[in-house]
Amino acid sequence: MATFNDVWKIGMGLPEVEETTFYGTAGLKVKGKAFCRIWSEREYERDEITDTEVLVIFCELDEKETLIEQYDGVLFSTPHYDGSDNLLVRLTDATAEQLTDFLDISYLIKAPPSLIKIQSPSANASVPLLVPPSIKFNSVVVTVAPSSISNCA
Repeated sequence: MATFNDVWKIGMGLPEVEETTFYGTAGLKVKGKAFCRIWSEREYERDEITDTEVLVIFCELDEKETLIEQYDGVLFSTPHYDGSDNLLVRLTDATAEQLTDFLDISYLIKAPPSLIKIQSPSANASVPLLVPPSIKFNSVVVTVAPSSISNCA
């Protein structure tokens, strides 16, 4: 069972992350771009969810339904988020590994290209690449689209 404290610990370990508040709730941002936040009291009431903390993250819109299906109950959406690039995480049901993966994806979507580094396959050195990385969530591969990266610079 994860909490926002776990989100904070994982997220603050990523480069250039700062604490922030938006929509009246605690969140994290990278270079001024929010990449996750906890739900507000109004949202819990609106969607009648009382059994878990809910984290809002970002995803590629075309991957949203696949991720929801893959994570059977951990990731979800509500009518308010239909058509948006936001996913909701039931923190009560998320493992630390899943939470790390979810935060990595959201971070990569919002981080400027200068912060996105991946391991070079030919040399054992980190090389900054300005190409969209793919991240594997269990058996689902999610690719961060170039348009998402360029919009965040």
